[in-house]
Amino acid sequence: MANTSSAKKATRVAARRAVINKNRTSQVRSSVRKVEEALKSGDKAAAEAALKAAEPQLMRGAQKGVLHKNAAARKVSRLAKRVKAIK
Repeated sequence: MANTSSAKKATRVAARRAVINKNRTSQVRSSVRKVEEALKSGDKAAAEAALKAAEPQLMRGAQKGVLHKNAAARKVSRLAKRVKAIK
């Protein structure tokens, strides 16, 4: 248990940030899932639109620290490659 006032405050801040980070992670995963579903359906227009929405979510997640910047770039790259491959 935290003893000092600064440690108590750090615990409160960490709890607040955890909620925010959980929401951000959820948004990132949802946006990626929408791209995956559009790819599975084979609809190129929907996949491109979903990718256009997912890319800023991924980069914002990387900027805010919920995932590594290289991981975000890799995900965007691989999704874009798959979207481009749709006939």
